[in-house]
Amino acid sequence: MYPRYSYPPLGVLGLAFNVLFGGQRSFRTDSLRCIERLTPWGRGAEPPLHVLGGENIPQAGPCLITFNHYYRPGFGAWWLALAIAAVVPVEMHWIMTSELTFPGKWYAPLGRAGSRWLLNRFSRIYGHTLMPPMPPRPKDVEARARAVREVLSYVNENGNAILGLAPEGSDQPGGQLSWPASGAGRFGLLLAGRGLRFVSVGAYEAEGALCLSFGPAYELSVSRGLSPDEKDRQAAKAIMEHIAHQLPLYLRGDF
Repeated sequence: MYPRYSYPPLGVLGLAFNVLFGGQRSFRTDSLRCIERLTPWGRGAEPPLHVLGGENIPQAGPCLITFNHYYRPGFGAWWLALAIAAVVPVEMHWIMTSELTFPGKWYAPLGRAGSRWLLNRFSRIYGHTLMPPMPPRPKDVEARARAVREVLSYVNENGNAILGLAPEGSDQPGGQLSWPASGAGRFGLLLAGRGLRFVSVGAYEAEGALCLSFGPAYELSVSRGLSPDEKDRQAAKAIMEHIAHQLPLYLRGDF
């Protein structure tokens, strides 16, 4: 059994107004309102949001929170961001996909176009950075480079920033952890070079609760003398292994 997920009606109306007419919103405030509505699946069940490693929740930046892209049929991955944003005590900057791809669905072309418009509106409302979807497509090279520059600029201008990112960037079969696309490790090293610490979060559902397990902060680094591709691979491996340590064994996948 799983928690019951629902949205505050007034919050949905307010967000819809902003989507249509513009304006700014606090993602953390909206996240808290959503998480407050979580209900357990039955009497005596665990609290609907179960936080492990609470002492590792960052209170200030600069840091990057990385988490797995937990998936099961019927579960919206945005609840991962909502839950993390609700327990981190400051406003975060999220790196979010610019498009939902709907692989194998007959309505994919229409869905992709609609999602691009809607997610662009969300990024403006909440001030987040859009990153092209995974897996990478040749046509997105310029947009991806622009998104990386935007994130680095944000970090340079906000010394205590806390960023949020799911390196996998897409749903994975069985919800198991898998390798991110090439470039994820390189991106992590760019952020580490600007002084960001890394905090790993394992997200999953268990015993009727949505669970977040926070690991201790660490510094991302790789061995010297490696080629750019080797540095990318080694950094990605380190990031994903830290996330894996916060997950149950059955979700660790390749790690």
